[in-house]
Amino acid sequence: MTQLILVNQQDQPIGYEEKSLCHQGKGKRHRAFSVWVFNNQGETLIQQRSRFKSLWPLYWANTCCSHPVKGEKTRVAAIHRLKEELGFSCPLEFIYKFEYRAEYKNIGGPARPRLQRFERSDCGQVNALAFGGEHEFCYVYSGQYDGVAKPDPKEIADWRWISLEQLEKEIKQQPGAFTPWIKLELKRISNVKNH
Repeated sequence: MTQLILVNQQDQPIGYEEKSLCHQGKGKRHRAFSVWVFNNQGETLIQQRSRFKSLWPLYWANTCCSHPVKGEKTRVAAIHRLKEELGFSCPLEFIYKFEYRAEYKNIGGPARPRLQRFERSDCGQVNALAFGGEHEFCYVYSGQYDGVAKPDPKEIADWRWISLEQLEKEIKQQPGAFTPWIKLELKRISNVKNH
C-alpha cells in the first residue's frame, strides 16, 4: 500500500494514510507535487491522463503530478515520477506551493468536477460532498528539457508540447477537458515564465 504524507494547514506532516483513502469523499489534506517542463521554444509539455486513472481520466494536465510517499522528499519524488511517467529527467526548480481542494463526483467515470481554492483560514468552511477528490498541499516545480519523451501508456494516453498562450485559449474554450490543478497553476506559471 502506498502511504501518502498527511499535513496540517501549515504543511507540517501529521501522519500517513493509504493513497486511495486520501482521495475518498472530500479528500484528506496530503502533500503533492506538480511539474511543468518547458522546451527551448517556451512550450510546455502537457499530458492527457490515462483512461485507467480513478480521478480525472482522459483529462489534460501539466507535465507530471503525483505525491511523495512516506519517507520521500518532494523534489526527489517529482524527479523520480517524471522519469517513471515520461521516460526522462531534468533538474527541477521549486516555484511555489499552494493548497487546494477539488471534487470528482464519480470515481472511475465521467467527471462532474467542482473546484475550490481557498486560503488556509477557510479550510473548515468547505462542506460539499463528493465520492472522491483532491485536498492537496501542492509543490510546483519547473524544468527544462528538449529531448524525446517516452510516456508510460498505463499513465498517459497522449501528450504534446504547447505554448502557454495556446493552453490558456484551449482551457477557456473547453474548460471541462482540463484538470482543476492545471487551471489553478497556469496563471502563476505564466507570470514566472514571462518575467
